This record gives sequence, structure tokens and C-alpha cells, in this order.
Amino acid sequence: MTRAVVFAYHNVGVRCLKVLLAHGVDVPLVVTHTDNPGETIWFGSVAATGAEYGIATVTPDDPNTPDMVARIAGLAPEFLFSFYYRKMLKAPLLGVAPRGALNMHGSLLPKYRGRAPVNWAVLHGERETGATLHYMSAKPDAGDIVAQTAVPILPDDTAQEVFDKVTVAAEIALDRALPALVAGTAPRLRQDPASGTYFGGRKPEDGAIDWSCDAVTIHNLVRAVAPPYPGAFTSVGSVAARVLKTRVVDPASPGTLTPTLGAADTRLLAHCGGGGTLQVLALEVDGVATGAAELASRFGRAPMPLGGGPR
Repeated sequence: MTRAVVFAYHNVGVRCLKVLLAHGVDVPLVVTHTDNPGETIWFGSVAATGAEYGIATVTPDDPNTPDMVARIAGLAPEFLFSFYYRKMLKAPLLGVAPRGALNMHGSLLPKYRGRAPVNWAVLHGERETGATLHYMSAKPDAGDIVAQTAVPILPDDTAQEVFDKVTVAAEIALDRALPALVAGTAPRLRQDPASGTYFGGRKPEDGAIDWSCDAVTIHNLVRAVAPPYPGAFTSVGSVAARVLKTRVVDPASPGTLTPTLGAADTRLLAHCGGGGTLQVLALEVDGVATGAAELASRFGRAPMPLGGGPR
């Protein structure tokens, strides 16, 4: 029986752990994270999944300490797997598994290496992304590719909707590749460094809307950070607001010197500085859900200036 130690978190961690177990892989230990109380936990629990299957689970602050490396080495795993685990595994730990250490990354490598690959792909208006199973190396997300599965990104998909697709893509990629991986016949495709792109983590303040941009660019930002992520923020007049859902209704309308938001019958329409018009489908003003009637009641029928660009 093949033995593997698993480092995992999030929905991809839950589903890929279940794939290993379904294939009869012996998993003596799962390494995961303690949930951050300051983070919205909208995803599945790897710790709960481990408990459900009677697997020992630990949550070290640093998986690379000599004690942790010795503990994992003592379990004699043939493989290590990392499924959306948030910390880098360093060389001494990677060297514990004689048949290799593999990671599941949420993009079609070598594109979108690094953090938050789904959010970045949506932000950049990509029409496709996916999941990649690859060997881990000293450089993040740069090792040989074993398997990839692609999924479409539709023009109005939010990051969470795309992440749900990527989770399924990860499950499919692992399920299809695992028999050959265990048999020692899985392919290893070297990544082309010249084609690689790398992106760092994202912070809530990265959701500030720059209304001087065009409607498509702003729409992509809104859906890239839509809940359960922190959301895109701005101001209506001088009042703080969050724009949670939009749709491009006229990408070709001319830009305006002063971007505005106004009520047009039952619709909220934002005219963007860089051109194009957005329908705002979900808006919070001062933390209160606000539609066209509420906006007109509070501010009147005249279009309100929009602000709150990058700081």
C-alpha cells in the first residue's frame, strides 16, 4: 500500500485528501492550519475530514522544524502531497519522501504562480484557468507538471464560483493521475520559465475601485474580490460603500471626467471614467444594502460622484 503524508487546507485540501483515500493510499498524518478567527471561513475543514476518517491531524506553526521533519520521516512516507497548504515546504522536508513531493496549484501553470491564483485570473479577465498537479521544488510552483485540468471562466463569474470549478478540476486531475503516479509511470513535463507569471498575495485594501478605469476592468475587480472575499470598496458622494456585484451593460459608452452612480428606473448605473457603463446589482452604502429606490431616497435623483480609488 502506498503511504503519503498530506499537507492540506481549504476545499481543495478536503477533496484531494478524499481522492487519496478513495484510491487506497495510506495517510498516517495530515498537516493543516488552525482557522484564523479574522478570516471568513466559507470553505471545508481538512481537520474535520481527517477526524472523520480517523487520521491523526496536526497544526504546527512551522512544518519545517527539525522535530516535525523527524516526525514525518519516522512515518516513512513514499510521497508528500500539498493541497492548498499555505506554507512553503523546505528542502529537508521535501527530501523525506523518496518518490517525491507534489503540490496541487489553482492555475494552469506556468501562468499564475504564487498566491491567490484564482482571484488574479478573474481580475485579469482570463477566460480559462484550472488546476495543476506538479512536483515541488525550492522555487514556488516551478516543478515538473504531472497533470492539468482546465475550466472556463465566464464573463460574470465571481472568484468563488471559479474556485468551486477549480476544486473540481483539482479532484479530476489527481484522480486521473494517481494510478500512474503510484505505478511510477506518470509523465513529468518541465515548465517553460519564459512563460511563467508570478503574483503575490492580496489584501483587503487591494479592492479599492479606481473609477478612472473602464467598465470591464472595474467589473473584473468587483467579481475578483466579491464575497466571501472582502469586496470592492469606494465612496458614493462622501459616504463609504462596497460594490458587491456588477454587470457590464455598455462597454463602449464614452468615458466621463467625473464617474457617477445614478438611479435609472429600478437600476443602478455607474458611468466609468475610462469608458463603459456598469449596472450595479449589489451595493452597500454605510453597510446597508442599497438599491435604486434607496439611493434616490437618500441622495436624490441626480447622479452621485464616485470616489475611493487606489490609496
